[in-house]
Amino acid sequence: MTGPTPEITDSHCHLDFPDFEGQLDEVIARAAQAGVTRMVTICTRLRLEPQVRALAEAHDQVFYAAGTHPMSVADEPMATVDELIALAQHPKFVGIGETGLDYHYTADTVAAQQESLRIHIAAARDTGLPLIIHARAADEDMARILREEHANGAYACVMHCFSSSAELGRAALDLGFYLSMSGIAAFPKSQELRDIFASAPLDRILVETDSPYLAPPPHRGKRNEPAYTAHTAKVGAEVFGLDYAEFAAATQRNFDRLFAKAALQAEAA
Repeated sequence: MTGPTPEITDSHCHLDFPDFEGQLDEVIARAAQAGVTRMVTICTRLRLEPQVRALAEAHDQVFYAAGTHPMSVADEPMATVDELIALAQHPKFVGIGETGLDYHYTADTVAAQQESLRIHIAAARDTGLPLIIHARAADEDMARILREEHANGAYACVMHCFSSSAELGRAALDLGFYLSMSGIAAFPKSQELRDIFASAPLDRILVETDSPYLAPPPHRGKRNEPAYTAHTAKVGAEVFGLDYAEFAAATQRNFDRLFAKAALQAEAA
């Protein structure tokens, strides 16, 4: 006889993307069946914040964060600290970002990306909400800026969809930050990445989908959705040598600690 499905949280998804249009009720229902009882949907362009906020307001299980994605910095107005602080007053707004650096696709906007990143860090510091970082092909600059800014004043942070070097992972962990496992960690060829996670403290690990992207096996190549967080979490349990319920409970504690505002909202509901 089996017990109830362990609860987990999809700490990063994009439910406002067209891939989910008209299907959110079914997507959220499938997530619940898989034990995914909460999700944080991420707004990547601040002008779209009202639509993302509306999704969170319409669904008890959904929280949200907002920021300017580094790949969008060139064609969006530069965010301001005051703008982000104002958005953070909403009860279901639980994180700042995603922000970060992406030199793989948008190396021509390095200066603007770095300026935007520092603005988002300042907002995270001022609000006490966790910073949500996207990092690709920018490990040295990312580690340097995170350290410089942390020296100016502490802030909380998660390296979302972490798939960078062991060096950047260690730099983030040394600052007290969290690493989030996405479907990439479940790909067969990702053993090196799994080894990085295995060397991290269990109390700094989150799980996510980054859906609609990066579906883990057995759904790889198809549209990802929050329910599939469970597939990544099962791989995470193997990485840490735990049974699934133990790993799920650990990631829940970690999420509640980092995203304390979401945890308090859930308690009040």
